[in-house]
Amino acid sequence: MPVHEGSPVPTHREKRRKMERNDDEIGTANGKAETPTEGDSSSTPNDGSIAGFESLNRLLCASLSPQVFQEVKRLLLGLNCGRAVEPINVPDPAKALSAKHDFDLQAFCFHADKEVLRGPQTVRVGLIQNSIALPTTAPFLDQKRAIFEKLRPIIDAAGAAGVNILCLQEAWTMPFAFCTREKRWCEFAEPVDGESTQFIQDLARKYNMVIISPILERDVKHGETLWNTAVIIGNRGNIIGKHRKNHIPRVGDFNESTYYMEGNTGHPVFETAYGKIAVNICYGRHHPLNWLAFGLNGAEIVFNPSATVGELSEPMWPIEARNAAIANSYFVASINRVGTEIFPNPFTSGDGKPQHADFGHFYGSSHFSAPDSSCTPSLSRYRDGLIISDMDLNLCRQLKDKWGFRMTARYELYADMLSRYVQPDFEPQVIADPLLHK
Repeated sequence: MPVHEGSPVPTHREKRRKMERNDDEIGTANGKAETPTEGDSSSTPNDGSIAGFESLNRLLCASLSPQVFQEVKRLLLGLNCGRAVEPINVPDPAKALSAKHDFDLQAFCFHADKEVLRGPQTVRVGLIQNSIALPTTAPFLDQKRAIFEKLRPIIDAAGAAGVNILCLQEAWTMPFAFCTREKRWCEFAEPVDGESTQFIQDLARKYNMVIISPILERDVKHGETLWNTAVIIGNRGNIIGKHRKNHIPRVGDFNESTYYMEGNTGHPVFETAYGKIAVNICYGRHHPLNWLAFGLNGAEIVFNPSATVGELSEPMWPIEARNAAIANSYFVASINRVGTEIFPNPFTSGDGKPQHADFGHFYGSSHFSAPDSSCTPSLSRYRDGLIISDMDLNLCRQLKDKWGFRMTARYELYADMLSRYVQPDFEPQVIADPLLHK
């Protein structure tokens, strides 16, 4: 357990006291510190924790002195307008729902500099991460209805907290069964205006909230083609539009082209009552040009609903979103599911590993990144959660003015390069040393 230099290793009770003292600094809004086994070496290695802690931020808070913890946070999370990203309080009804249904609840605020000609453009954004509600062996209809009921109180908490835009995780209505390559999971697919959308529409109207609902889409007008799709539902319950996942992974268990192929909706930005938003679904976060295109179309917030496991991608998780926010001068909202989903029939990855019935732990860790390189702490690695952020969208333009990335980008050079690269007779621009082979 890391500790600051010269300090004894804290006992479990001392760590608990320190966590409670720093609860506001962490941003935990539900009044609970951690699970009873937090920091206990007896925690099992498969529970999804980090040495018994729900997140890296909470481990550091419990292990370091307040002064050292603040310095470490400054280096890890950056500064927003010259100060640490601030936790904010949420209404008591949201806290009560968090306590009753045992989900992590955190809330933070991103500021922008005060402007003379524009007032603040503050929007409250929420992200939900969750595990499945029933085992994958349960009847499909029961699984789907159970996940609706599981998410309802978390969405209610977002509504009680005044969230304006809410995003759910990738394929939230089902287990992430695409690793199995079994076609029976296609039964979870539904039209854009199907049952899950109707469920979300009611809640969007109730709370005057824009909700992004990523589903497995069945395109009944085009031969029942399946797509990995995000449905954007307006604050009046209307369907604003949809976006289909641009990039499909073919990496070990994540060989998702068995179910759907690359999307055909381009890089749409949806102008909502609360700002211009886009959705970069899961694997698209590994493609810098994908992030770029949403920015060129004017996005102010880009959501990245995902399903990814620790062994594969966790070191990349906090880096790619933050880099995209910096490079494109917009906010990024990263969502990942939690838990280990065990399937009835073992499967293989085609990478030499023995057959297995799950493909790892979904490590949660949902968080926000800002265009000034600051970011929030993450939600739990193993518990359901709702993270909320107030963000002043003025920060997007302010960072464009400061760094001038758009004005200095030389897009004409890249356009020429890419137009040549996609041609069959492309030759890389390589200048060899004439003495190299002499």
